[in-house]
Amino acid sequence: MNSRHGQADGPAGERIAKAIARAGLCSRREAEAWIAAGRVALNGEVIASPARNVTRADRISVDGQPLPSRERTRLFLYHKPRGLLTSHADPGGRPTIFSALPKGLPRLISVGRLDINTEGLLLLTNDGSLARVLELPATGWLRRYRVRAHGGIRYGPIEATLDRAQGSNVWLAFAIREGKNREVKNVLGHLGLKVNRLIRVSFGPFQLGELPVGAIVEVKTRTLRDQLGEEIAVDVDFSGPISERALPRDGGAPTPQSDRHDADRKRRRGDPERIGQRARGDKGRGRRRAHRERR
Repeated sequence: MNSRHGQADGPAGERIAKAIARAGLCSRREAEAWIAAGRVALNGEVIASPARNVTRADRISVDGQPLPSRERTRLFLYHKPRGLLTSHADPGGRPTIFSALPKGLPRLISVGRLDINTEGLLLLTNDGSLARVLELPATGWLRRYRVRAHGGIRYGPIEATLDRAQGSNVWLAFAIREGKNREVKNVLGHLGLKVNRLIRVSFGPFQLGELPVGAIVEVKTRTLRDQLGEEIAVDVDFSGPISERALPRDGGAPTPQSDRHDADRKRRRGDPERIGQRARGDKGRGRRRAHRERR
């Protein structure tokens, strides 16, 4: 049997934690923790070790509930705002990205995390195994950021370029291949720069572009297949069922009047802080439009 179609490979099947992750309940690591905590039963028997293989004939339950049927692997691009935790819940009651997402989505988990005050592109998927693969340093996907930092300018062996300086602040384009905790802030802190704004603008082949803050869009299955490539997508299910859920047409992005006015003002003046575009192009379009109007 072929795991590409959501089935276990061969008579030995697959590890139970992997099967739980595939169902989109959690990551594989979290599934192993659930098993150790006695929350998972296999064929009616609570198990304590993840060293168990399962096939489609086995019955798995988590907290007494049957494991959901596995859907087709889906990936979403989310423009995370500042002030939200990348977590399903917070004991302190702070707001999370999952509480802010629009209704009608499948259960999603994040590919890595962004700090509470970091904004920008966050990948979300219903496939815990895919999330784990994309997080691994061995996958080597480049993460690109725009960074506003305060302090003097120094240079080190990192992939960073100076976009512009504004008083004591500088805007940098920064790229890394590993998503270690607070890595960008730690590296720039070592160089004498204090980060006061951090925006992830790309993750591997996926770009933030003009996605509004708080909005989420799904990557089409064909695009996802092409971008992942055969090596990463070996265990990804592109042909399984998909729930009949629909996102709002605007991707669920908040659109208060003040935000629209602010965005219009930035477009008119070609603000270089706009994500994914250079101010020079906006200003050029503005000059060409004004020239046509005068004619």
